[in-house]
Order: sequence, then structure tokens, then C-alpha cells
Amino acid sequence: MTADQLLDQLNTSALWVPAAGTAALGLTAGAVGSFAVLRRQSLQGDAVAHAALPGVAAAFLLGGRAPLALVAGGAAAGWLAMLIVAQITKRSRVPFDSALAGVLAVFFGLGLVLFTYIQRNVRGAALTPLERYLFGQAALIGVPDMWLISGFGLAALALLALFWKQFKVVSFDPAFATGLGVPVRAVELLLTTLTVVAVVIGLKAVGVVLMTALLIAPCVAARQWSDNLGRVVVLAGLFGAMAGAGGTVASHLLSYQFPKTGSVPTGPTIVLCATALVLLSLLLGAARGRVRKRLRPRATPAV
Repeated sequence: MTADQLLDQLNTSALWVPAAGTAALGLTAGAVGSFAVLRRQSLQGDAVAHAALPGVAAAFLLGGRAPLALVAGGAAAGWLAMLIVAQITKRSRVPFDSALAGVLAVFFGLGLVLFTYIQRNVRGAALTPLERYLFGQAALIGVPDMWLISGFGLAALALLALFWKQFKVVSFDPAFATGLGVPVRAVELLLTTLTVVAVVIGLKAVGVVLMTALLIAPCVAARQWSDNLGRVVVLAGLFGAMAGAGGTVASHLLSYQFPKTGSVPTGPTIVLCATALVLLSLLLGAARGRVRKRLRPRATPAV
């Protein structure tokens, strides 16, 4: 590929609209997902992603075709699933992870049944391929999708900043937060809602299976660079944005460079970029990186 061809490929809205959308998605998912990781609830995002499928299908059956309507349906189903998990753990001895796995399986199965019904029985289903929400197709993100992701992402980040102190104390010490008068359940519900928003707006881009990686990987990478919560959240957002935009650009250029192999899927490429950031951070991270630890001088024992 010559320099002129490279510039032609980079200077196109077919690349930068999806890149902007996936960068906004990565920024939101990285920042919000940091709290799920720190609260040891990393699989919550996976459960929300799978549980959103019947909501997307139900919105389609009710006549929703616009991205906002489908996202709203997915968000309602994901939020309902998390409420069911909370009630199960509150009113029984079923542990959180078991309740999460059970609800995930039930909602995902229902979603697949509804998807199959729509494909076989609903006219015009081919015009809005719902399998994009299952496997992701970031390369086909349009301007409406980009504004949808950016708008909801900005709202989620604004709430994250507004309730920063509450989120921080509840994440590290819920008992202490209760003593301070913080409404712990309400704060946890708001955190869950932000996770639902971050997951649902990303389903069309990276799909159900890969969305969890975009929530978890940026925080894992950021954790290697700092022990300060604020820095970790900011770095996780930046790493998520880098993975989103970088994976989209890499997928576009590889598809152009090797046309005989077919188009390189954008969602998996984004996840591979996020994984590369994790591996580099594990090696070079200023706080916990392996190389940094080896170069750090060892303390001389007292005589």
C-alpha cells in the first residue's frame, strides 16, 4: 500500500464515523466497567449483554426499527435481569454468581427463541438484521448510531462524575457508606444502570459475546499503571477509546490490504487491540508491570 492509498483509505467517513462511535463506546465502557471490576462483579456486564437480547427482539416485535428503540428495549431487559438477580440473592441463599449465571441463561435462551421467530415469521426482518446485536458489526455503524453511543456515553460519564464520592465509598466499603448515611442500595442500582447503558449501546458494535472484554480489559490494563482510583478510571477510559478507534482503523486497513481474505471483522479486532494493551501494561505498567518490578531496587536488609 502506497502512502497516497493509505491517505485515501484514512480520509473517508466510512472509517471515521465507526471509529468515532467505537472510541466513544470504549471510553464509556472502560470508565464504567472499572467499578464492576473493582467490586468483583466483572461478569455483570456479560449477564447484561446476554439478557438484553430478548429486549431488543421484543422492541422489534412491537414495531421498533430505529437504533434508539432497539437500544431502549435491550436496556429494559438488561435492567430487569439485574433486578431479578438482586431479588434472588436478597431473598434466598443462592450466591450472586449462581443467580447471575441462571438469569443469563434464561434471558439468552429467550432472546434466541425470539430472534429465530422474527427471522422466520416477521416480514421486513432482513431490513434490520438483528444478528448484528448478537455478533456485532462495528464497520456498519452509521451517523445515527454514532450520536446514540456518544449521547448515552456522555450521560453515563456525567453521572459517574456527579456521584463520584458515593460510587467510590460504596465500591470499597459498603458498611462504612451505610454509616455515613449513603443510600447504598440506590447507589448500587445506579451503578448497575450505568453498566446496562454501557453494554447495550455497544451491542451493535461488538456484539454480546465480545462486549464483556471491552468492559473489563481497559480497567485491567489501567490497574497496572496506578493504584489511585481516579487515575485508574481515567486511564481505563483512554485505553478503551484507543482499543475502539485502533481496532476499527486496523480492521479497515487490513480488509483493504488483503481483499482476498474477505473483510476483517471489526469487533474481534477491537478486542484484540484491548488485549494487546493489557499485555503491554502487564509488562510495562508503572505500578504493577513485570519489567518495572524487576528494575525496582530491592530494599537492603537492616543489619
